[in-house]
Amino acid sequence: MAATSAGSGVDVQARFGHSVKGLLTEKVTSCGTDVIALTKQVLKGSRSAEFLGQAARNMVMQEDAILHSEDSLRKMAIITTHLQYQQEAIQKNVEQSSNLRDQLSHLLLK
Repeated sequence: MAATSAGSGVDVQARFGHSVKGLLTEKVTSCGTDVIALTKQVLKGSRSAEFLGQAARNMVMQEDAILHSEDSLRKMAIITTHLQYQQEAIQKNVEQSSNLRDQLSHLLLK
């Protein structure tokens, strides 16, 4: 009976060792999976930061374009005002030349 109890003790130790190895393998596999998931998340976050940086750069470029457009519109408004003044001056000159023509023809007919 002593031999059987010694043999069964070895069996228990072997089963215990095997189950510990199995648990250890499961834990290592689980940790490996967690590390892979964490790495993917870090890479995803890194890409998100790149996208945010690119979006910020694009926004700055758009802001510059808007400011440039505002400046151009202000300049065009000034030019429009000057053109209106010139148009009024031309109209006055046309009216005056018409009056002069009338006066000249009246003088020539006398």
